[in-house]
Amino acid sequence: MKVCFSGTFNVLHKGHKKLIEKAIETAGKNGIVYIGITDGEMLQKKQFLKPLNQRLEVIKKYLKAKGFDKQVVIKVIYDKYGPAIKENYDAIIVSDDTINNAEDINKKRIANGLNQLKIIKIPHVLAKDKKPISSTRVLKKEIDEEGRIL
Repeated sequence: MKVCFSGTFNVLHKGHKKLIEKAIETAGKNGIVYIGITDGEMLQKKQFLKPLNQRLEVIKKYLKAKGFDKQVVIKVIYDKYGPAIKENYDAIIVSDDTINNAEDINKKRIANGLNQLKIIKIPHVLAKDKKPISSTRVLKKEIDEEGRIL
């Protein structure tokens, strides 16, 4: 199975790791996971944005440490659709924040003569204060990457 999802991955945190794990699980032993890392104009309004090469380095290091690197392909994407609207994938992993994008992707896939992706939504991973873990919260030093209050 070919599974895809995307993100900025400004800080690789527990929520991102859950997305990766779910994608690997969904793809199965012989499947492939495509991770889109966003860059370019769509991120110009983001505060505290780390350079793409740093974000790529951290995620590649994590994938290798977990033994996922042989099963994952990373693609840099410049819009919210990336290659998901024109390439052959079976499923997309989303959170509450990105489910609308997945639904838009499926509409574009239909218009392009492709099958719809199976949308697999996982819940937000919560910090100890019961609020979602996010890169912004980590960079503001509210929480650490595991969701512990600082």
